Amino acid sequence: MSSQPGPSHVPLAAQVGGHPGVMTTQDGFLLVKPSLPKETAFYTSISQEPHLLILQDYVPKFYGTLRLEGKVASEEVALNEPDAIRPVEGHIVLENLTYTFLKPNILDVKLGTVLYDEDATPEKRARMEKTARETTTSETGIRLTGFQVYDLVADKPIVTPKGYGKSIKAAELPEGIARFFPLASSATPAESTSDSIGTGLPKDILLPLLSDLRLEIQELHDVLARLDVRMVGASLLILYEADWDQDEDEEEEDEEDGKKPIGPPSIVKLIDFAHSKLALGEGPDEGVLLGLRTFIGLLDGRIEQVKAA
Repeated sequence: MSSQPGPSHVPLAAQVGGHPGVMTTQDGFLLVKPSLPKETAFYTSISQEPHLLILQDYVPKFYGTLRLEGKVASEEVALNEPDAIRPVEGHIVLENLTYTFLKPNILDVKLGTVLYDEDATPEKRARMEKTARETTTSETGIRLTGFQVYDLVADKPIVTPKGYGKSIKAAELPEGIARFFPLASSATPAESTSDSIGTGLPKDILLPLLSDLRLEIQELHDVLARLDVRMVGASLLILYEADWDQDEDEEEEDEEDGKKPIGPPSIVKLIDFAHSKLALGEGPDEGVLLGLRTFIGLLDGRIEQVKAA
C-alpha cells in the first residue's frame, strides 16, 4: 500500500517555514505533516504526561497519527472528518491553524540558542554552532525563519523567505518585526492606490493586536519557565488576519450561509517538536526562554513605534 498522501490531500499553501511535504485535507480543516517518532511522542506526551498537560493550549490540536490501513490513531479525527483522510505513513494530523483566516499573515520564529540534538554527530554540532553564531540565534534566542504579509491591493501574500532571517543581525530584528506588523498606509484597503502599499493594519487595530500578542507570549514564557523540557528546533508561529476591512462582514455572512467559521484575529502557537522532549530535573530550556523575552522586547519596540506614528 502506498505511503504517499492520496488525492484527498493538497500541499499547504501558506507554509513559511519548516520542511517541505506538509499537506492539508481538501477542505483545509486538517494538516497532515511528516513526522519523526520523537515529534509524535512529544505531541502524545502533551496530552498524557501530567507535567506537560498545561502546554495543550499553546500547541496545535493533535488528532493522532495516520496508519497504513487508513485509520487514525485518534478516534476524534474519524468522528469529525470521517472521509477526509487517506493512508499516509509517518505523518501526524494536526489542526490547520490557517483554516479560519481569510488572508493570514504568518510568521515562523525559530526559538532557542541550540540548533543540534544531543545525539548529533560532532560534525553536525560544529556546523550548527557556526550557524547559531553567524545568525541572530546565539545572541537573541530567535531567528525569523520566514513570513508572509498580504498585499490587499494585489490580493496576494508577499513572502519573505528564510534567507532574510539568516542574513540579518540582531540590530536589524526590529526592522523585520516592522515588516511583519506594518501600519496601513490608508484608512481602508479600498482607498489604497496602485502606487501605495496595500499591506498593514490601521493604528487602532494594530496596537490592540500587538498588545494581545505580547500578553499571550508572556503567558507562554511563564508557562515554559516552570517546565523541564528541551525544545531544540521548535518555533513560535504567529498568525493574524490581514483583511481587517472584510473580516466582520464575512463573519456575519458565514454564519448565515454555513461557510467555514471566522476565528480569532490572531493565534500564537509552538510548533515543530522533532527534537523536543520532557527533561525532568534539568530545568527549563533557557535558550527558548531567552528567545521569547527577545520577541516580547521586539513587540514592545513596535508598539512604541506605532504609537508615535
